Amino acid sequence: MARTKEQKKSIVEKLGTIVKGSKSLVFVNIHGLQVADATAMRRALKADEVGLFVAKKTLTRLALEAEKYAGSLPDMPGELALAYGADLVAPARGVYDFQKKLKDKVSIVGGVFDGSYMGKDEMTAIAAIPPLKTLYGMFANVVNSPIQGLVMALDQIAKKKQ
Repeated sequence: MARTKEQKKSIVEKLGTIVKGSKSLVFVNIHGLQVADATAMRRALKADEVGLFVAKKTLTRLALEAEKYAGSLPDMPGELALAYGADLVAPARGVYDFQKKLKDKVSIVGGVFDGSYMGKDEMTAIAAIPPLKTLYGMFANVVNSPIQGLVMALDQIAKKKQ
């Protein structure tokens, strides 16, 4: 069933608010995705405070053209969904997790990161960045490692002197 001009206008307005209110966007090809998988994906993304919105590519392009992003809009094949969120990395990471599970049905085709368009490979690289809490743990381990080594060496010296 065809959409009326008013419906299309409201969709473009909603896309506009999504684009303006998000720090990063991920363009997702969802061709062949079944309803059960889509529902599971939406729930998992929502738990990470990431939204997923499906719209026609022409309406999405209209909303994206209103924002002036650096670079050029990547090619968006297939059926398109937008994953968006306030966190810079969470949308890409959430979609990437489902891309690994549902190989042929979900794929990252590009996105917007830090005010510029990114291609498929760049967004996939961004998705590989661990969560912030994991990075904190990794940093603490890096800082703790030399101190722990020093303590172990001093302990061995103390044992030899006894």
